[in-house]
Amino acid sequence: MKSLGVALSPALKGLLGLAILVVSLVVDAADELPNLIARIKPSVLAVGFYQETQNPRFAFRGSGFIVASGNLLVTNAHVIARSEEIDRESVLVVHSRGSAGQAGIRRAVVIHLDKAHDLALLRFDGSPLPAVDLGKPDSIREGQLVAFMGFPLGSALGLTPVTHRGSVSAITSVALPSPTARQLDARAINRIKEGAFEFIQLDATAYPGNSGGPLFDLDTGTVVGVVNMVALKGTRESALTHPSGISYAIPVEFVLQMMAAAR
Repeated sequence: MKSLGVALSPALKGLLGLAILVVSLVVDAADELPNLIARIKPSVLAVGFYQETQNPRFAFRGSGFIVASGNLLVTNAHVIARSEEIDRESVLVVHSRGSAGQAGIRRAVVIHLDKAHDLALLRFDGSPLPAVDLGKPDSIREGQLVAFMGFPLGSALGLTPVTHRGSVSAITSVALPSPTARQLDARAINRIKEGAFEFIQLDATAYPGNSGGPLFDLDTGTVVGVVNMVALKGTRESALTHPSGISYAIPVEFVLQMMAAAR
């Protein structure tokens, strides 16, 4: 029996080859993700305030990740901002759940604050913990496959690091356009005055508690950004029931600048 052959044009052959390459890259990235999670997970800590007399003693505020020598941690400035809910006697701490000798509460102090880019650098007590690898300032591109790790919903999930995967959908301005002037709050206005900077837009859903967590490249495992906020369809409470699927991260170049300024 003769086999039926189909003649393919050079252009069609090229398209098929490109499709196979893209599928191969996605599969390879998916296979590598478990190894990246195992590598990065010990470097992601919960950030909050601790007080002996409160219940629970640890008041979770957000996520953070270890950099440099192992005693420095990056998070969002808004994560550690004190509010009326935090007692004056509370102590800023990071909480880790690692191997023996690494778990528990670590007292931390703020050594540098970059409010313009919503970043903070903390130093915590105790022995050093594994640090992440930071990417280069120009290491982010639209379409890039990425993942981010943190503590969505905080202690409600037991302070276990959770990973979400997605891609970079756009690199846009931090001052997002607003349909009406009423939707411009004081924070947005201040950022406009301070000068806009590029933000990483993701097609992945972040939740309350993810703020301050690392955004990392699926190919290299290097951190390329810091999760900062999620776009809301309605009220803040609707982030859980009706997530928009759009989140934002601060490029790693501002983390590098903050660490250089803190030296």
